[in-house]
Amino acid sequence: EAYTELRDIVLKTVRRNGKIIIPAFAVGRTQDIVYFLNRMISSGDIKSLPVYVDSPLAVEASKIFLQFPEYFDEEARELMRQNRHPALDFKGLRYVASVDESKKLNDIREPMVIISASGMAETGRILHHLRNNIENPANTVLIVGWQAPNTLGRRLADREHQVRIFGQLFDVRAEIETIGGLSAHGGQFPSSAFARKTF
Repeated sequence: EAYTELRDIVLKTVRRNGKIIIPAFAVGRTQDIVYFLNRMISSGDIKSLPVYVDSPLAVEASKIFLQFPEYFDEEARELMRQNRHPALDFKGLRYVASVDESKKLNDIREPMVIISASGMAETGRILHHLRNNIENPANTVLIVGWQAPNTLGRRLADREHQVRIFGQLFDVRAEIETIGGLSAHGGQFPSSAFARKTF
């Protein structure tokens, strides 16, 4: 269900020539989203497009996933047997380490996916991407997890018409979408493809 929702959001935003901006936790959630996007592109559900993971912690965490393939589920391991790691190896995927490279993403005017921390949009590089993209109606801000009260992520999920970023007020003109199926909060089983369900 979450896969289908994500696919439809990407397709709709790409048709508008917009960007998909995703605040996501660096460990677990980011890897799940990248894995889904890989499956979509590999299967032809969506055309290839640039996907940027703009979080130093997510870059390092993703390297660790490579070291423990025995914990992946059967579907993920099957893709690995086809000589392609499901999260870290597909055309168009780029992990952003430097601040300069992160800033340059805001100068690109073409469809792309930017996944950046923090997951509740309170700190980190995601704030810069939101500031630069939230007033463009072609773009989509995608909320993929539970958002604590009084956070920017919650205000976006609640579809407030204006939000404050770095002390400046912005009109929310980008489309706001939420996918609850990717949340591991509040007693839900994690949706990760990288952990076998052995409980």
